[in-house]
Formats: sequence, structure tokens, C-alpha cells
Amino acid sequence: MSKFYVCTAIPYVNAKAHIGHAMDFLYADILARYHRAQGDDVKFSIGTDEHGAKIAEKAVENKVTPQEYTDKIVPLWKDFAERLDLSNDYFIRTTDHEHEERAGLIWENLSQYIYKGSYAGWYCVGCEEYKTEQHVKDTNGTCPEHNRPYDKLEEENYFFKLSSFSDQVKKATESDSLRIIPEFRKREIINVINEGLQDISISRPADKISWGIPVPHDPKQVMYVWFEALMNYITVLGYPDSADFTTYWPADVQVIGKDILRFHAAIWPAMLLALGLPLPKVLYSHGHVGSGGQKMSKTLGNVIDPLEAIEKHGVDAFRYFFARHISSYDDGDFTWEKFEEAYNNELANELGNAVSRVAAMIVKYQEGVIGDIPPAEHDTNRYHEALSECRFDRALEEIWEQVRGLNQYIDEEKPWEVAKEGDSEQLQEVLAYMASALLEIAELLVPFMPQTAEKIKGVFAEGIIRQLDGPLFPKEQ
Repeated sequence: MSKFYVCTAIPYVNAKAHIGHAMDFLYADILARYHRAQGDDVKFSIGTDEHGAKIAEKAVENKVTPQEYTDKIVPLWKDFAERLDLSNDYFIRTTDHEHEERAGLIWENLSQYIYKGSYAGWYCVGCEEYKTEQHVKDTNGTCPEHNRPYDKLEEENYFFKLSSFSDQVKKATESDSLRIIPEFRKREIINVINEGLQDISISRPADKISWGIPVPHDPKQVMYVWFEALMNYITVLGYPDSADFTTYWPADVQVIGKDILRFHAAIWPAMLLALGLPLPKVLYSHGHVGSGGQKMSKTLGNVIDPLEAIEKHGVDAFRYFFARHISSYDDGDFTWEKFEEAYNNELANELGNAVSRVAAMIVKYQEGVIGDIPPAEHDTNRYHEALSECRFDRALEEIWEQVRGLNQYIDEEKPWEVAKEGDSEQLQEVLAYMASALLEIAELLVPFMPQTAEKIKGVFAEGIIRQLDGPLFPKEQ
């Protein structure tokens, strides 16, 4: 048994979860479920990022303390995870006492690479990030993501000697000891490193932003939220001395969006190197999802609520669409029309219809008794290869080749005609093969559509048909 640890970037809780967060969570869950199905010892972590100026602002808007605000909104995020049918083992909050305590320990263990200095620059509260002069000039002094002007700050902060690790991070990336998927994201970060990694500010004055973890031995400073949030991947395991940390670190895959690649492919590896810890094995950086060829925005009125999609056709249909019809590597597009088309044509007509036809024929011709089910013999190597490369769309394409192949087999073999001819042995063989094919499809679907996979297994696995209450994917009347 091999260990497998997968974790996602932890989102800010200054607003409700959106479809981009669903991408992180679903992709990581697919990997976790896949590796459990392979017999691996799996740990899967998600969580929430709860410090920083944005959270403090939301708390003021809601006339509560930051802690009261996060305590009220985090249950909504946990509910979101449940609605997505995630199988996470951990849910970390950066306001957890254990995280705050271990973050302080990490800071102290990094102390030889930390120094105090003055900093002047342009800061975006929405991004919780300093911006370069060139970026500020290119965006006319206003953050395009948050539609607010940058703040000119001059303050005394602590700095992390990121520049000391440029060569080591570059070597790890180029040699794939830190493997970045897809390959073009690897090239992007190498270009960033080649430009030279600069030391970074890792604290803010407590009199300007008090909502954060105090810097050890200096209560006048709090940890910069992005720096502290990165620590969650090891604090959740109980860094530095718990059994889980010893067993499961390094992460086998970290799942992040392309917009936070620099933090995870440059700053985070440098922090780990400074701590003397091994780097994650794979950093998977996915694209973003828009709607109708445009970025989702309230102004355009094209924001898709993932919970609405789940409510409409169920969580497995949502998981299927995202994994198959949103590119695993590039940006994707979600529209209600595309979702409905995939639901009706692929899930209802192709998979659902195959399940109901095969079950009905076994009931009609063999009184529901399948008999001996032969082992599946399809080549699934490309399915496994696709998942090893985080190509969820290709893995599902491989499954659908089998779904369509089964439907073609049904049409070609025509069991109803075999039954008319009275060849019971041939009929039993044909129907048993169909049941075997559906059981194999169900097994391959476990990471993607766990509820659907269990339903299909429930119909055929016992050798006697256990009929579903209704269609696997009922169409709207």
C-alpha cells in the first residue's frame, strides 16, 4: 500500500463559494477517490483561509468581529463541500488554534532567513498582495480583479530571503523533483525564476491590520496572510512531529488555480527548502472557467452557481460535466445549454439508457438472474495514464468509449432476436457480458461519479438484478 496525500489551495471566506472553488475541490476529490480505489492509503485536505484585510473589511461591513464573521460563514463552506460529495479527511481553518500555534513554530524555524526592513509599494487589499510599479502602470492604478485603487504603503515589515533559493527552486522545477502540470505552466514559472526571485514582505504592522497571526516575539507585526496560508498544507498534518506529518508529507499532488502559481511554485518551495523539508511531488495548476466565452461577473449576469446546477440534475451530473467538458489544462466554459446537452445526450441517453436496457432484458429473458459474470477485459491503460497526468477530461473520454461501445454491442448483438431464436446459452453469454461491461464502467466511474457508480453496482453486482426506483438520469418532462 502506498501513501497518497492531496490538498487544495484554501480559499478566502470573504464571500460564498463559487464555481472556481468547485474546480479545486472536485479535481482533488477525483484524485483522492481514484487512489483509494487503487488501494492506496489516502489523505485529502481542504480548508478555509480566514485572516487578512479582506476578512477584516467584511467583518466591519457585517458589524461583527472578524472571528464572529468567519465562524458564521465557514459552516456554509463545509456545507458546500458536502454538497459536492467530497471525501476529504481534513478541513483546516487558519483560525484553528493548532494552525496558529504551528504557524508560529514555522516562523521561528525560518528565522535565519527572515529579517526586518522598510518597504514602500502599491498594495491591493482585494488580492492581499503588493503590486509592481509596472503592473500598477499597466492597470492604470486600479486592480482589474477588484475594481479598487491600489494603496500606496510605506511600512516596516519582516522579509523572507526568497532570493537565496532561486537556484534551488529552479533546479527542482527543471528536474521535475517538483513536477508542475501542465508543462506550459512549468515553463511560465521558470521564466519568472529566470527574471530573479526577490525577497518578499511577509508581515504587516498590527496597527494597520490586526486580524492575523502575531509574529513570534513581535506583537506589533502580524504574518502576511498569503505567507501564513501556505503553511496550512503541513500544519494540517501536525507539523513538525505528528505521525500524520511523518507519514504523509510530502504532498503527492497539490491542486491550485493558475492565478496563484507563483505563490505555490516559487515561494512555497523556498519555504520548504528553508525548513529542510521535501517538496511536493506534483503541483497541478488548472485553468479558470467562464460562461459563454466570457469571464463570469455579476455585471454580465453570467455567474453560474454550482449549487443551482447540483440542485437541477444532481451532484454526479455536475461532477461529470466539470471533469469531462471543462478542459483539465486550459480555461473552460460552462453554460446551461452545454450542461443540459451533456446531461440528456451522454448521461441519460448513453449511460442511463444502457443500464436500464440491460437490466430490463435480463429481467425479461432470464427472470433477473445474470449467472456467472465474466471478468472485464478492456484495456484501461490510457484511463490510468490520463489520471496520472491529471487529465480528467481524457480519462472520462476513455470511459465513454466503453459506454458507446456497449451501446453499439447491444444494437449489433440484438439480444431480443437471440431470445426469439431460443438460444438460451448464447443469450446468457451476451447478457452476462453486458452486465460485466457495466460493472467495469461503474468501477472506472468511482472517482468521478461515486453515487452513480454505486447505483450501477447495486443493479448488477450480486448476479441478480436489483432494479432502480427510476431512471439513472431522469429527463425533465
